[in-house]
Amino acid sequence: MKFLSAILVSAFALAAADAIACTSLIAGKDATTDGSVMVTYAADSHTLYGELYNRPGGTHAPGEMRKVYEWDTNKYLGEIPEAPVTYTTVGNMNEHGLTISESTWGGRPELADTTGIIDYGSLIYITLERARTAREAIDIMTDLVDKYGYHSEGESFSIADADEAWIMELIGKGGMEKGAVWVARRVPDDCISGHANHSRIHQFPLDDKENCLYSPDVIDFARRQGYFSGKDEDFSFSRAYAVLDKVATRGCDGRVWSFYNKFTPGMDRYLPWVMQAEGEVLPLWVKPGRKVSVDDMKWMMRDHFEGTPMDMTQDVGAGPYKVPYRWRPMTFKVDGKEYLNERAIATQQTGFSFVSQMNTAHPSLMRGILWFGVDDANTCVYVPVYSCVTEVPHEFAHGNGDMLNLSWDSAFWVNNYVANQAYNRYSQMIDDIRRVQVAQEDTLASEVKMLLAEVPALDVDAARSLLNDHTKIASRRYVKAYRNLGDYLLVKYLDGNVKKEKDGKWELTPEGLPVYPDFPGYDENYYRNIVNTTGDHFLID
Repeated sequence: MKFLSAILVSAFALAAADAIACTSLIAGKDATTDGSVMVTYAADSHTLYGELYNRPGGTHAPGEMRKVYEWDTNKYLGEIPEAPVTYTTVGNMNEHGLTISESTWGGRPELADTTGIIDYGSLIYITLERARTAREAIDIMTDLVDKYGYHSEGESFSIADADEAWIMELIGKGGMEKGAVWVARRVPDDCISGHANHSRIHQFPLDDKENCLYSPDVIDFARRQGYFSGKDEDFSFSRAYAVLDKVATRGCDGRVWSFYNKFTPGMDRYLPWVMQAEGEVLPLWVKPGRKVSVDDMKWMMRDHFEGTPMDMTQDVGAGPYKVPYRWRPMTFKVDGKEYLNERAIATQQTGFSFVSQMNTAHPSLMRGILWFGVDDANTCVYVPVYSCVTEVPHEFAHGNGDMLNLSWDSAFWVNNYVANQAYNRYSQMIDDIRRVQVAQEDTLASEVKMLLAEVPALDVDAARSLLNDHTKIASRRYVKAYRNLGDYLLVKYLDGNVKKEKDGKWELTPEGLPVYPDFPGYDENYYRNIVNTTGDHFLID
């Protein structure tokens, strides 16, 4: 690739990652503590409002058409014939417990195809309406883009049911040919995997149809375009169609590495790849040193690289309150040199996130549990939404507020009320947030455990009603608790002070006035930086 082309491709990939940057983690059923297949997703975008999508299933007459709108822009793209039978969907899960998530990696700009009418978001939600299993989903997704063209950039998809999980990577052909090139690999049941805005599939087996599927021309198309010239067995999907640089590895693969590192020993060997795009490529999956739980996956979505060389609470950018967030843009220049901010899994501009728990041992109406949260995953509460539900709680419903209209009973806005206060004084406030957050999630986990035991004894209608009601009650309770939490934080930390408490109440003088607050100030590094920068300018002794 010529130097100018490389620069243009790198800039294109960075812009795409900045605009829509998502993370998806995967755990096979033998890698989890309860035998669930699990998939997580953080839908990160500066303009995405956190709400829970729902589309009822049903039967459709011949000739009935389905309109297609681009998920990111709501632009009308066209229409396709409706399927004879469609399934009810809630969020990124359907009534069969099938879950699909994604992350965008852009890829070669010349392969973006504006002539197609199936974008990546429509591809997910149309497929959820039509497929019962992960393998069916792969067939449907690839058939849709072959028939109608692929409107989006390079994409990674997590596709999972209660038995197995797959990663599929797909990119269009730039209008030169219809459809897309793609590869899908089954994640081994005893392994964990993930993707985060960089293509993760490198070499793949060419003769293992049980565990690896691919478009017939995935290698030949790369040859025709001059992206690859070696032997078929040496072909790397990622190196042919994606962009490899330090932003792609440190800002993207670094998130997957952090997931591996949390549960698997020996991950330091891949730090040269993550930090410098050099050395041994990060594996598509690893076998964890211990099995992971639903709770582990929730907390992984709250990761800021704590305890690693990229720990966002430890560098100077964290400031005096150890804030693990960096405002965009992701890169910056000083004296003509370009630098980057770390990009962790948990980030401020998340619209919604989830942990999907799919288990064949669960009652059929609970085959899938979508633990759903909005806004920053680090401060959200994950509420259980069952694969059988037919009603979206008001707190997560479309139309209850939007990005430009605040609603005080919207989970998204109330979570922002809490989170945005913490972004200013994180180290002081996070323990107060954790206290409420953990109490809510512990209660929900206990309630779900009871429901798993109770639901099998109920008839279908009674069970469905009970599960719908539980999701609604849990959502209402959480939003009320967080509204109170936001009020509490505002009062307690007003004007840089910290009000005193005693026995769970504000401490008062004998005369009934507030006791004088504490003045926590800043940490030692903050004061030392002032002295190092200004010398004796502020010296009084």
